[in-house]
Amino acid sequence: MRVFVTGASGFIGSVVVQDLINAGHQVLGLVRSDAGAQSLAATGAQVQRGDLENLESLRGGVAQCDAVIHTAFIHDFSKFKENCEIDRRAIEAIGDTLAGSNRLLIITSGTGHNASGLIRTEDDPLVPSSVNPRGASEEAAAAVASRGVRVSVVRLPQVHNPLKQGLVSYLIALAREKRVSAYIGEGLNRWPAVHLLDAAPLYRLALEKGAAGVNYNAVAEEGVAVREIAESIGRGLKIPVVSKSAGEAGEHFGWLAFFAGADLPASSAKTQEWLDWHPSHQGLIADLDRAEY
Repeated sequence: MRVFVTGASGFIGSVVVQDLINAGHQVLGLVRSDAGAQSLAATGAQVQRGDLENLESLRGGVAQCDAVIHTAFIHDFSKFKENCEIDRRAIEAIGDTLAGSNRLLIITSGTGHNASGLIRTEDDPLVPSSVNPRGASEEAAAAVASRGVRVSVVRLPQVHNPLKQGLVSYLIALAREKRVSAYIGEGLNRWPAVHLLDAAPLYRLALEKGAAGVNYNAVAEEGVAVREIAESIGRGLKIPVVSKSAGEAGEHFGWLAFFAGADLPASSAKTQEWLDWHPSHQGLIADLDRAEY
């Protein structure tokens, strides 16, 4: 199968590309830079130059392929809402090109949209973008599905390896700056996680075995306590680990305050059953303990 992959030189997309090629698929990857194009071409994939705001480059890539895996996202949290709307428009443009065909679109979303503390499952509905801007991606998926496009969703938790760990990487940077590694209250709130090498094959399995209209949760660990994360960061940076009150959180964490205090557990029981996907790589704390600080 020939697959168009957005974010093909990114943290997740680059591993998705390699996994697809190893499984015998052909890949056309969307990249922004010369360096990205060179690294992608070295894997044996073909290159489509462009970005999420260049809708013509997206449509051009889609037109050449049998399926689409959308992993790209602009990770600038100072413009989070704006970037979520850019993602919405990109998904809608991809969907416009797929309309009337039987080709599958797999989009990327997140498990951490609802901080209720209840374990989020594959059956949980999308959280509206009016509540959490990241919901724009799943809203766009629903909109193109209503026009007959075959769409499924991969919901990601904190994706990690020893070099990068999702939002945890921002906690590390903050701890290095503040010279303390902090959590809020007792720090018992949880973040789900998955190793990068477990997350990437899930996209391929969703392509090969999956169905349209399904949400897949790429979760290996249902919830790692934020206090454990902070303690591991403290060990790595050799700095104190401290608790911040809810009143102190905003000043200390800035935009991370909401996430630092959120309880976001999620399950992948149905995903594992549906796709015969069984994450086996080491957990978040083990990767943090191996990280090069």
